[in-house]
Amino acid sequence: MLRKFSVENFKNFQGKFVFDLSKPGNYAFNTNCIRNGVVDKAAIYGINGIGKSNFGLAIFDIVNTLTDKYKLLYKYDNFLNLNSFKHYATFEYEFIFDGVILTYTYSKTNVSNLLQESLSINNKEMIYYNFEQRAGFSNFPGSESLNLNNNSPISRVKFIMETAILKDDNPYNIVLNKFRNFVNRMLLFYSLKENNFIGFKNESYLLEDIIISKGKVQDFENFLNLQGLNIRLTTIDTPEGKKIYFKYRNGLAHFLKECSTGMSSLILIYTWLLQMDECSFVYIDKFDAFYHYELSEIIINELKKFNYTQIIVTTHNTDLLNNDLMRPDCYFVLTNNKIESLNRLTEKDIRFAHNLQKMFKSGAFNNNREHAYKN
Repeated sequence: MLRKFSVENFKNFQGKFVFDLSKPGNYAFNTNCIRNGVVDKAAIYGINGIGKSNFGLAIFDIVNTLTDKYKLLYKYDNFLNLNSFKHYATFEYEFIFDGVILTYTYSKTNVSNLLQESLSINNKEMIYYNFEQRAGFSNFPGSESLNLNNNSPISRVKFIMETAILKDDNPYNIVLNKFRNFVNRMLLFYSLKENNFIGFKNESYLLEDIIISKGKVQDFENFLNLQGLNIRLTTIDTPEGKKIYFKYRNGLAHFLKECSTGMSSLILIYTWLLQMDECSFVYIDKFDAFYHYELSEIIINELKKFNYTQIIVTTHNTDLLNNDLMRPDCYFVLTNNKIESLNRLTEKDIRFAHNLQKMFKSGAFNNNREHAYKN
């Protein structure tokens, strides 16, 4: 699991922003939002333009650095903060695997140019490499014969994970393999009309192909009708393969060509829900951009069912701010200088009966009106 993440000098994040998931509050409700002492399900709030999307890109730069999974490199243009004199950005990740802490830190001048990187396990530095000096080391058993000090721009952590024959019975190697597996199963996607995502898969795909291949067309129809719709679906063989069609009394219409923006968002979230139990960490940006507030609650409850997938969503919907759905230590507010959970933004002892939405709108968690949602 991801315990903590920090980023500095990336896009709009000039100072050091620390996203700490390792210090949940002592709440007796919605305990399924916490796993092994780490926040497992969370929602991030923030005004338009504050950087919620960029924060997701920052977290997922590790996918660019260490994997061959699907990337959206064009979103990493203007990589550095333009108000800073620093010529590099710094990323630091702290993971926990069965009680063992793995820390991975690196700096870059752009999305593809590493300056240095370091990987530690329980505070013991196992890999270090300086790309400017072309010098470094690896302490992982099985990596001794690798030539690290060459002109390759590739991450040495990635190189070791993919090339070294690591001894399976070594505890450090076991943790490294768990780390590699976690990063390869990270997923960021946008709950908008387009099917944009980062990580998890090696290539893009068509949404309806996943539903059809898994035999879930009838289940998808039921999912849509549970949201108050009244539709019928079928599949038709076309020159491009099987496709999902609306079934009307007097004819058929291709689903993806005829569906509304809201329905298009539903097929997107439904398709990813079919695969989410295979993911390690999921970041859903603007997850409910086209949803009625009741549907947003339904989706959050669906996401909470994934017991072994860490999930973060971004939203503007303050109707979701309630203790029946999650808890104060799982709601985070991103401002122009920090990201913090609600329980750490007030001196009040928040109880289950408190109305989080009312407190949020009244500015109880931030006295600066710029960052409070008002009626």
